[in-house]
Amino acid sequence: MQSSDLKNLKIAVVGAGYGGAAAAKAMSLLGADVNVYEQANQIREVGAGIGLRPATIDRFRQWGIFDAIAKVSSPSEYFEILTATGEPIMKEAWPAAGDQTHTHLIHRGDFIDALLGVLPEGMVHLGHKLQTVEDKGDSAVLTFAGGKTVEADLVVGADGIKSVVRHQLFSDKSPVFSGEHAYRAVISVDDAHGMVVDDNLRMYIGKGTKIYLLPLRHRGQVSFDITALCPDSIWTPQVTKDDLLTTVEGFDERLVSITRDLDMDTVNIRAVYDIDPVDTWHTDSVVLVGDAAHSMLHHQGQGANSAIEDAGALADALRGAGSLKEALALYQATRKPVTDKLQAISRQGWTEDEINDVFPGQKPAAAAAPKE
Repeated sequence: MQSSDLKNLKIAVVGAGYGGAAAAKAMSLLGADVNVYEQANQIREVGAGIGLRPATIDRFRQWGIFDAIAKVSSPSEYFEILTATGEPIMKEAWPAAGDQTHTHLIHRGDFIDALLGVLPEGMVHLGHKLQTVEDKGDSAVLTFAGGKTVEADLVVGADGIKSVVRHQLFSDKSPVFSGEHAYRAVISVDDAHGMVVDDNLRMYIGKGTKIYLLPLRHRGQVSFDITALCPDSIWTPQVTKDDLLTTVEGFDERLVSITRDLDMDTVNIRAVYDIDPVDTWHTDSVVLVGDAAHSMLHHQGQGANSAIEDAGALADALRGAGSLKEALALYQATRKPVTDKLQAISRQGWTEDEINDVFPGQKPAAAAAPKE
């Protein structure tokens, strides 16, 4: 699109998570008039640690925000997979783009804060809970709780796995329960019983349970994550310390000790969901990015990275195509084949024997209908 067309383009982004904040930054650099609408009244630190891949880091360099990310992350050389008791299974270097760009480990809250911190003041509007989106063809109208409406040439649905934009315009399918729970906490390195000695991710695999230790050296902390097969599909299940200890039976005693020492008030507990692939991501005036388009399970660590890549590809398409309609088609053609494959791969997280122990005769994705 011509520079003059981009500068006249009014864009409304729904959601201020990774995908929304990154899309807002990328499109604002094109000169477009961008506003972000977030349902929360304040942005709170949630979740635990993630890895940012080289392609993501390269996008940050392109957008001039690498330094902001580097301040709150640590470069990592490799990841390692071990048995429950610590015997090595595999050690593999992270993909790297030359000597300059490595995978960086970061806390989810720090990541969102850093992305929001590089947006122009006044771009993000909190307390805007989307109720409806109306596609008018050459524009779209958002209606928020309280009655406020916003009309834009382009609406970017970055509102996550429970996306209102996706549900109303693209797919009415509910999120799919994976048959897993994730229990996540951030602890001090001093409380890791000597298991964290460098900046590299380690995953310990037991029957039906995986434990991740992801160092956050810049914080002096460690992200301690347990993923376990479980039939309870309630989004935020009730789990006790004894439940967690049962889950980690048979693991290295130091991992059991970390679990025993957890403050349950600080543990993020959730059932794990993704969505089935969405056939179409865009109309002429509305487009999906990130989890709204392709929420995936966390086994490959690609959710946040895919959202950033979506944002970059959308901005590239707007810059390179002849019209908004052509740009949205190009964006989908570029990104959807990639994320379809990642969604499929991420669902391959367990062996059939492990699944059958918890869900006899069936796969966990079909084990239970979503509940609130």
